[in-house]
Amino acid sequence: MARIPDAFIDDLLARTDIVEVIGARVPLKRQGKEYSARCPFHDERSPSFTVSPTKQFYHCFGCGAHGTAISFLMNYDRLEFLDAVDDLAKRAGMEVPRETQQRNENSDSRDLYAALEAASQFFRRQLGTSAKAGAYLDGRGVDEAVRAQFAVGYAPEGFSALKDALGTDPRRLNLLDRAGLLSKSDKGAVYDKFRDRVMFPILDRRGRAIAFGGRVLDPDHSPKYLNSPETALFHKGRELYGLWQVRQAHQKIERLIVVEGYMDVIALFQHGVTQAVATLGTATTPDHAELLFRNAPDVYFCFDGDNAGRKAATRAMESVLPRMRDGRQAFFLFLPEGEDPDTLVRSEGADGFDARLRQATPLSQFLFDSLSADVNLATLDGKARLAERARPMLAQIPDGAFGDLMRQHLTELTGVGARASTPDTHVPAQRARGTAPATAPKRSLVRGAIALLLQKPALALELAPPYRFIQLRQPGIELLTELIALVSARPEITTGALLEHFAGREEAAALQKLASQEQPGEEAAWQREFLDTIAQLDKQTLRQRVEELQDKQRQSGLDEADKTELRALLAGKAG
Repeated sequence: MARIPDAFIDDLLARTDIVEVIGARVPLKRQGKEYSARCPFHDERSPSFTVSPTKQFYHCFGCGAHGTAISFLMNYDRLEFLDAVDDLAKRAGMEVPRETQQRNENSDSRDLYAALEAASQFFRRQLGTSAKAGAYLDGRGVDEAVRAQFAVGYAPEGFSALKDALGTDPRRLNLLDRAGLLSKSDKGAVYDKFRDRVMFPILDRRGRAIAFGGRVLDPDHSPKYLNSPETALFHKGRELYGLWQVRQAHQKIERLIVVEGYMDVIALFQHGVTQAVATLGTATTPDHAELLFRNAPDVYFCFDGDNAGRKAATRAMESVLPRMRDGRQAFFLFLPEGEDPDTLVRSEGADGFDARLRQATPLSQFLFDSLSADVNLATLDGKARLAERARPMLAQIPDGAFGDLMRQHLTELTGVGARASTPDTHVPAQRARGTAPATAPKRSLVRGAIALLLQKPALALELAPPYRFIQLRQPGIELLTELIALVSARPEITTGALLEHFAGREEAAALQKLASQEQPGEEAAWQREFLDTIAQLDKQTLRQRVEELQDKQRQSGLDEADKTELRALLAGKAG
């Protein structure tokens, strides 16, 4: 997929009033140069969400949510990147570069989407003419409104109903085949993949049909459920059935409930539980876990209570653990034998199902219960075995309170990780009495320069290449150099656009933290501080080079060029 040019994104963000965009959705209150509110991305009593009109970005000190107007629309309105850019461009009277739109929405993809949409409409029309498909849905208690909400359809009996209706020429036949709607016999005969099945369109995050699931009506036929094969548009390990409908039903999604089948999702919606999604005949993948938490802070996994269900829960847990950042929660609901979400919600109603969810097992309890199921914690050997099993799993949890508490609980269960108190591990007596308070760690020169650039990117324009400090071997020099190069290439870039450039990279969190801090002093003093910091880094680079040459002199001697350079450096005449 082609990228939208950086220059266009910079211009778009410069023309966008982030306060106006966010203020239209979240009540903002002015506080000095910035605006504050209660964070729209997590529950809180006091405001920790700030919006900076000068830096053109937002940041929550509570949950860590941050970004530009683009990322706010993606997270709050649940838009894809291109849709968010297009929305802001329309507000600013700008047009997304035509070649970018054409490359991102090429004719081949458009044709595939069109073929799948035509198939979806065909199946919906057929549902209205099939008495037995209608009777099946009536028997499951699915009313017309929910059928329309999920675009439920019917694939007729026979081998060529869809093919005859839509595959009217070789090009259309080829599209149907590539969309996963046709099959081919050993003898080369082409026929409809889905026959005599209730059809469930699988939608992407923009509400477009990308695949189908079909359930048999004749109990003698198999498989019971049939999904589209993987195609250019459909990867089952990355999609969740029902997520589009959940997004449409809720401005803010508090929880997601993961179930196994299409009819489970639909039955829950039918009875007012409108946060259900389903994996598509596959175990919960890391992509599923990321998608779930990107949409809701709390995720409930519903599985059968048998061995197969607990194995599925374990696989889900393994995918979820590396994504358990603070503020996220995962739970496991194991269903009674012979029951599924469909039967439970029909017999107990939404209130009964909610009551079961409130009794669900938290991930922390499920993990330790699973790992210690065959372990005797009354023995040292058993405690050692649990510690050995738990360590690699706990190591996957991101840094934060949840990870700390999980490791603390492992210590409580096993004693592993506890340390005896020694003089070396105590806080020094003077500090403990408060007579010699610890001094705050001094910010490094490199970090200070980066912090200033994030407050006012135009400071980089005060420097003229070549930059001597890029040879300095210190942490952060490459990042500082990249930031200066970015501003030099894009002189109008804002703080928000700088952060957007690093989105998804490992440096992003540290840069966001620095950008959200208040820089002491007046703006006029920042320039002097920045240039002085760069000058000090240049001096350190010279000292580094002198030490390199002196080491070389001691070890193997210097040639004439080296000697000349060393004399110049020592005399302070290096250019």
